Amino acid sequence: MSKMKLKIGEFSQMMQVTVKTLRHYEQKGLLLPDEVDEWTGYRYYSIGQMQKLKDIRDLQRLGFSLDEIKDLYEEDSHTPSIRQMTEKIKETEAQLRQLIARRNQLLDWRNSRKEMKTMEKFSIQSLPEIIVASHREVIPNYPAIGPMCYEKIGPEMQRLACKCPTPGYCFTIEHNKEYTPTDIDIEYCEQVQEMGEDSPIIQFKRLPAVPKALCMKHVGPYERFYESFTELFRYMEEHGYKAAGQHRTCYIDGVWNQDDPEKWLSVIQIPIECCD
Repeated sequence: MSKMKLKIGEFSQMMQVTVKTLRHYEQKGLLLPDEVDEWTGYRYYSIGQMQKLKDIRDLQRLGFSLDEIKDLYEEDSHTPSIRQMTEKIKETEAQLRQLIARRNQLLDWRNSRKEMKTMEKFSIQSLPEIIVASHREVIPNYPAIGPMCYEKIGPEMQRLACKCPTPGYCFTIEHNKEYTPTDIDIEYCEQVQEMGEDSPIIQFKRLPAVPKALCMKHVGPYERFYESFTELFRYMEEHGYKAAGQHRTCYIDGVWNQDDPEKWLSVIQIPIECCD
């Protein structure tokens, strides 16, 4: 018994796919005609190819590209192999885990913004004169702040027998003239109770009081400080203030006690004065 064959137009009608689409599948090597008449060039499709076209459309609805679908099929086969489908399922599961992780990050981000709205976002404080143990160096990037503190500064302060007040107060001051994500010239300062003897790593100095500083809590990784600075300077402009010195960044929670960067807590302090 000879196989039933359909002309490309008939096949198109039965499967509700345009002839243009069928020719595109042919060019991609995804669905070749079962027969091409060498004299007329007419294309014919077999009944068995209906299932393959149905599978192609189903897979497209599942989000597979034509190139991906082509890879699913073994040579001269009308159905994807179990092995290939299993691999694709594993890839999809990995993507799903990434999407779930991203969703959780978005939820945390949204919730942190809600929390920030319920608390007082800005405060104006006076900062007293203090003595600090200071260390300045050029670090490769912002995440390097943590290792610099607990691998270098902390042990040296312990060796020098520095006494810190309770609660502690530490912050950084950036000395770059412009933003740079690498080679950051940064100074770390931690309040101590008394002046000490300088070492190659630690220098002691007295910082003058700041009569008025605009302070704001920042929740999230350091790479997003720009979000808080945007709000801070908008607040300053709206309330008639201007910056009156270098800002300080105080680190409350970070890599040393919190694995999730979305939960890192910092406080930005900008000395301010009223505009003339």
